[in-house]
Amino acid sequence: MTDVLIGTSIPILFLIVTGFLSRKVGILKQGDERVLSAYVYFFALPALFFVDLAETSFVAETLSFIFAGIIPIFVVVAIYVLLYAIFRFSKNTLYLITLSTVFGSLAFFGIPFITFAFPAGQSEQLATLAAATIGIAAIAVSITVLEFYRLGESPKMEGLKQVAKGLSRNPLIISILLGILVSVVGLEVPSPAAAFLHMLGGTTSAVAVFMLGAFLYGKEYVNLKKAFGLSLLRIVFLPILALAILMLFNLPSMEHSVLVLMHGMPVAVSLSVLSQRYNFYKETIASLTLISSVGAIIYLNIWLLILGA
Repeated sequence: MTDVLIGTSIPILFLIVTGFLSRKVGILKQGDERVLSAYVYFFALPALFFVDLAETSFVAETLSFIFAGIIPIFVVVAIYVLLYAIFRFSKNTLYLITLSTVFGSLAFFGIPFITFAFPAGQSEQLATLAAATIGIAAIAVSITVLEFYRLGESPKMEGLKQVAKGLSRNPLIISILLGILVSVVGLEVPSPAAAFLHMLGGTTSAVAVFMLGAFLYGKEYVNLKKAFGLSLLRIVFLPILALAILMLFNLPSMEHSVLVLMHGMPVAVSLSVLSQRYNFYKETIASLTLISSVGAIIYLNIWLLILGA
């Protein structure tokens, strides 16, 4: 177990620190992390999602894994809506706690962590499948919340139209759906193309974590106490909820652990980007990203110990 903890923490910590120092010493300039983000978002991740899903057999066990992974997202949203109906706190508070909980860094942080924690060949495919399917649900919920926030008291139908339009153009969702389609239809990706896509997708882990370090440099971090409280929703509450829900499914130990860990991944860096775009609690979200990302090196390993993974 000690070897696993060291094997997950040290590589990720070194990559984050290297990215952070690249900004501090001036190798990368402000805004350069956007280039890395664009590379991962438009090239590496779509390649990884497509080829891994195309090579996945969607049998009953796979569908059970997908279903078990998605349920906690909708359950936690239902819990928050129920609490809002009972206690009548502000809509903005509802939006904030929802985004702080559901929008995790499943691909940028989750896939690297899972592949480090479980070196077996199946781990990348499981992590990719979890990131792809949970990610679709989380992205849909998050963009819907942000559109509702921007609309204020205006009719919500216009927001839903914008959500549908944005999701239909999302490269990650397109690659996920194409990969699933190729698998279901029974097509086989030609070997040269598969090799290319695996090489491109294989760069996701290192580049994504390095980019996180570069992103964290130079930000203004305020409301740290509030951000820490919000981070507990992602660090503690959602994984516990997922753990309880997964007791209803007869999943193998590794698949069970992967799903719980995925629901405990830190808040996505892209949430900070979206918070700027929507003018949504920008400083709080930046602090939330910092606390959950840096703390993940410790708390995810605690979850590994709890799960006995």
